[in-house]
Amino acid sequence: MSGSVLSRLLTVLMAFIAFTSTGHSRDLSILQQWQPAFDPSGAEYTYILSNVDHPAIAGIGVGYKIRDRLWQESGGRLYVDFRPLAQLGGEKDVVSKLKLGAVQGMLCSSVAAANIAPVLGIVNLPFLIDSPQKLETFRARPELFEPFRAAARQQGIEVIDFTGYGSYGWATTRPVRSLADAASVNFRIAQAPVNADVYKAWKLKFTVMPWPDVPQALQTGVIDGLDHTPMVCSITKKFDVARYFTDLHYAQGLYIHLVNKRWLDRLPEDLRQLFLRVVAEESASARQQTELQQQQQIAEAQAAGVTFLTLPDSERDELRRQAEPVIEKWRATIGPAYLDLVRQQLH
Repeated sequence: MSGSVLSRLLTVLMAFIAFTSTGHSRDLSILQQWQPAFDPSGAEYTYILSNVDHPAIAGIGVGYKIRDRLWQESGGRLYVDFRPLAQLGGEKDVVSKLKLGAVQGMLCSSVAAANIAPVLGIVNLPFLIDSPQKLETFRARPELFEPFRAAARQQGIEVIDFTGYGSYGWATTRPVRSLADAASVNFRIAQAPVNADVYKAWKLKFTVMPWPDVPQALQTGVIDGLDHTPMVCSITKKFDVARYFTDLHYAQGLYIHLVNKRWLDRLPEDLRQLFLRVVAEESASARQQTELQQQQQIAEAQAAGVTFLTLPDSERDELRRQAEPVIEKWRATIGPAYLDLVRQQLH
């Protein structure tokens, strides 16, 4: 049995285990439209790339674009076996598989990335990298991006790039026009230490919950709010239940492209350089599409009856003030010099 065939059989087995162990069924029929137009069975190298969310999001669908370009430009030597929609499990499970090399790559949400290395939490600190413009500055300047890129190497993981999924706010089942309104909401937040610290500082009620558990929890009223972006809430149908969105834009949601470093280092030099170049080019293109897609999804949601709200400027300023101790706490963990440099260059 060839290595590529064995790799795909192992992927199917891991997907089955993930499905049965979580108890969630997912309709994967939508993925038929993204099936490769080539036969990957002859690939010399296979790169299993995981993500928990929907490939209609530009920052996730990039996985298919990377797949097709690498297949063509490598002459069929390198196949990207992209697995969105949590086929391989939730993010914490996939990180474990990534460290072991059972999965070679992952588009990991920025909120979960701080579990891997504290430095990766810098992108989710409130009101720090809170606009697409600041995000591009962060990516373009080596003195800002290189420490981020190297942050997880001791875990055997290389950060090679990132894409986006929009600006964070609150999707809720009832309108939140003020902090007083927010105080009565139970917000779902990601399994992420930065987010937990922020919500504690904001004195808001929250429940830490894996993303695959959210639909049922929202439907049953276990939670009545989501800390997420309008684009994700629209595409993944969360607005079917949560009919209000309060725009905070306190952070930019990212999918951080993580690679098992041992796998990357073992690629032949020509394929490694090709792989890194294609990922960088397609990631940059996906980031450019993200803001446009977010505006399109907001317009579609509004047309479907979702109400978009904003907090008064004074209350956003209050959230910023309350979050300052969180930044100071993470300053020590991330590294004072690095965090100070990022703050100085982006503000």
